[in-house]
Amino acid sequence: MSMAGEQGDSCSSITIPLLGEEKVHQVNDSNIEALVAKTCDSHTPYVGNTSFYKTCFHLINALSGVGIISMPYALASGGWLSISLLFVIAIACCYTGMLVKRCMDMDPDIRTFPDIGQRAFGDKGRLIVSIAMNSELYLVVTGFLILEGDNLNKLVPNVQLDLAGSTISGTTIFAMVAALVILPTVLLEDLSLLSYVSASGALASSIFLLSLFWNGTIDGTGFHAKGTFFRLSGIPAAVSLYAFCYSAHPILPTLYHSMRNKSQFSRVLFVCFSVCTLGYAAAGFLGYLMFGEEVDSQVTLNLPTGKFSSQVAIYTTLVNPIAKYALMLSPVINAVKNKVSCYNNKRLTHILVSTLMLISTLIVAVAIPLYGYLMSFIGALLSVSASIIVPSVCYLKISEAYKRFGSEMIINYSIIVMGVTIAVVGTYTSLLDIIHNL
Repeated sequence: MSMAGEQGDSCSSITIPLLGEEKVHQVNDSNIEALVAKTCDSHTPYVGNTSFYKTCFHLINALSGVGIISMPYALASGGWLSISLLFVIAIACCYTGMLVKRCMDMDPDIRTFPDIGQRAFGDKGRLIVSIAMNSELYLVVTGFLILEGDNLNKLVPNVQLDLAGSTISGTTIFAMVAALVILPTVLLEDLSLLSYVSASGALASSIFLLSLFWNGTIDGTGFHAKGTFFRLSGIPAAVSLYAFCYSAHPILPTLYHSMRNKSQFSRVLFVCFSVCTLGYAAAGFLGYLMFGEEVDSQVTLNLPTGKFSSQVAIYTTLVNPIAKYALMLSPVINAVKNKVSCYNNKRLTHILVSTLMLISTLIVAVAIPLYGYLMSFIGALLSVSASIIVPSVCYLKISEAYKRFGSEMIINYSIIVMGVTIAVVGTYTSLLDIIHNL
């Protein structure tokens, strides 16, 4: 039996909303940093009718996410020289993206990212990949609530509530408000409309970059900070945040199968990773030159709210996560619903599971309101696993390249060692930072 027929309820594939003449029969979920949608119908046909430029558009939207607002902080953590590591991570992730393509070329039954894990290591491989994907989605949407609370508190400062002898801070209040605004979207079962609304990552990143540049030049903030050339102690945090920006690999199988000319997919990867990396580097340079060592984990928190450009940047940052929250949490919600034993009333089950999942992310966001450290943790442990380690390990197993000594084996083992190092060191340091700052 082919893997396409074995997916069943464990399917957690991630697909992207296709625009224009492209069609996907079921679009109902989303991925990290981006505009994505999950399809659990393993028999859904993939219409290979997407042009080169539209595929580039989809992947750039997927790669462009909230990670851009942390680029100045990442650069401040590791110093100017650490920007070279952003390009190293980008090159490695672009290469592993090509490995995903090669895996699909070797086995036509591979349709989703978890399929690669199953093809390489059986059901355990699929389970591990699915857990990593869903964990990343859950923590990213938790970060959305932290981001909403921090930036709304920036726009409307000095808000607090005294209740039963306890003081509730403005960030907590605004995180709760954001959760209430998001609640109707997570109760929807058909998220196809939201998938199109959220397909705005590239636009939002472009507006943010222009606003940041405008703020530094025309609005007078200036670019006067000198910064630090290199800071070894901050390298784990910097690299983890860089890796967080390249967690779009789970959607690559869908993009590949949707292409009209699949031989152009390698060019798509090169173009999209190049464009997004230049955008991330530009945001890092602008923010670090503007605020230097004082830059926050979200550079929007440093912007003077009285300036129009600042408000554009902050509002752009606020709107995008609200549109993407339900899409990104849906794979997690569906995974939980599939495990619920009493599933007679599907609508009621969806409402209960969705609401409880939203509440749980709110609780985590309030308990750990540390956006930068949380994103570092996600980048080190989960993004590196999905974008660097899993593609390389699975490719070596599927192609049996690990049996043949040569440049390909050396490159892949080098990437795996780099990924494991980032995962271990980055996860350890980010957990320490979280514990010390709670």
